[in-house]
Amino acid sequence: MKIRSLILALLGLVFSVAPLRAQATTLESLTLEQKVAQMFMVAIYGEFLNEPGRLFLQQWQPGAISMMGNNMGAPAQVTQLTNDYQQTVVNAGGIPMFVATDQEGGVVARLTAEQGFTQWPSPVVITATNDPELAVRYGQAIGEELAAVGINMNLAPNADLENPENPVVRFRSFGSDGHVNAPIVAGVVTGMQSAIVMATVKHFPGHSDTNEDSHATLARVDLTPERLEQLLAPFRGAIGANVGAIMVSHIWFPSLEPEERPASLSTNIITGLLRNELGYTGIIMTDALDMNAVDLNYTPVVTITEAINAGVDIFTLGPNFGWDAQQDVLQGLVDAVRAGQISEERINQSVQRILDAKQRFGVLNWQPLDTGSAATRVNAEAHALLLDEVFRSAVTVAVDRSDNVPLKQDRAVAILFPGTRYQIYNECSQYPHPNLQWLAISDAPGPDEISSAITMAGQVDTIVVFTQNAQQTIEQQELVNALPQDKVVAVSIWSVYDWLTYPNVSSYIATYSPLRSNVPAACAVLFGAIPANGQLSVTLSPELPAGTHAE
Repeated sequence: MKIRSLILALLGLVFSVAPLRAQATTLESLTLEQKVAQMFMVAIYGEFLNEPGRLFLQQWQPGAISMMGNNMGAPAQVTQLTNDYQQTVVNAGGIPMFVATDQEGGVVARLTAEQGFTQWPSPVVITATNDPELAVRYGQAIGEELAAVGINMNLAPNADLENPENPVVRFRSFGSDGHVNAPIVAGVVTGMQSAIVMATVKHFPGHSDTNEDSHATLARVDLTPERLEQLLAPFRGAIGANVGAIMVSHIWFPSLEPEERPASLSTNIITGLLRNELGYTGIIMTDALDMNAVDLNYTPVVTITEAINAGVDIFTLGPNFGWDAQQDVLQGLVDAVRAGQISEERINQSVQRILDAKQRFGVLNWQPLDTGSAATRVNAEAHALLLDEVFRSAVTVAVDRSDNVPLKQDRAVAILFPGTRYQIYNECSQYPHPNLQWLAISDAPGPDEISSAITMAGQVDTIVVFTQNAQQTIEQQELVNALPQDKVVAVSIWSVYDWLTYPNVSSYIATYSPLRSNVPAACAVLFGAIPANGQLSVTLSPELPAGTHAE
């Protein structure tokens, strides 16, 4: 993997298509406007750099740019766009930018399988492996795909704790126990940054303990000291791995900040807790400033002034900021410094951190990448093999009260599966069993199907039922709960929380993800072809905490 990373880095140098214009890359050589611009992550709409976007980059030469889903296509297109971004800034005499995206895996992935990239699973899958070394390889693979198309900063991993009631965090985190998550988060950071892509852990000090969305409102979270330690554990792990950046949330924590203000504007949280107590010396950035948690309560310039005084280095101008709004904010900070509201010395502190990070991650030595070989550099086929290994390590036998797993050759078995997932039959039928029946059912089984399943259950010793997001489908719940519970082996092929809808089943197997790689792994565990080494990455009940599995 390390050799491949080196090759990828060299390819970026070999396929240079234009010489770099000399830039000022030391703090002393920058104008105030150039310094201020380094502190902003801007957003430009579209898969191609249009003329307004080009003029904006030429004028302001921002320090970073965030790429969203509307910017992304095939590897060659993304590479061309990142080349255009960088070349425009460099030709104007600016410093090469951090080019960032959100490639968390699961529900937040700006680069998709349909476009030719790897479809990474929700982070709870990698935590379920309980293998920090595998997490390093996983993080490196994500980083390699980003670097292959000119993206040198990932706004991931998400270090928040899993909370099924949270509309922002659910299915985006590594799990519900900070101490279980910490070594896995650290491994992903280490691997990603070994691919020369700066990782960003978020959303400090945690976005877990609220059912409100900071995109919509300023949420309040009251913390006990014990809970705070849980939230901080993954961030401590990332800091120990020398993570390049930490993103701060727009959430109010009264126990840490008595005044009603988000963490992103809090000196107590940013300087007191993150810098002084945790000893973090890297880049601190805000979550997107177009979120209502700050946008409805502060003007952009007031937000930025208070955030700088609190200790922030980079401001994320979200996708809802238009050209005029982004330019107004940039100019507003320049004016605030000239008016003496913010000292230039304070600006210098942040800009020096940014320049140091750009040196560390090779950004200052940027060269254009060849677009024709972009898909080869992405190397999605090799990463698919890694995903197979991850899922085989992640499948978790959480409950096995009657010793049903693996399936016994001397017991009659029936397997029920959603007819929309015929892959289950194709994979599991490869394993020989002398007395095995099959029944394909609909995603929302009706009374007749449930009756057929009950009849079949009476003919066998063990009945396996594959569910997918049963929490959202009451008919699936009714099916499982209508069967004799001491015979049931339930296998969730999507949400681990399916178990909450049928807690009395004899055995429960979790795969954590709807991706196709989960089915071969689940079948292999079910039939005993591989051991079940996975552990729960979330707490399902006091008796089934994160970090455990059936004995």
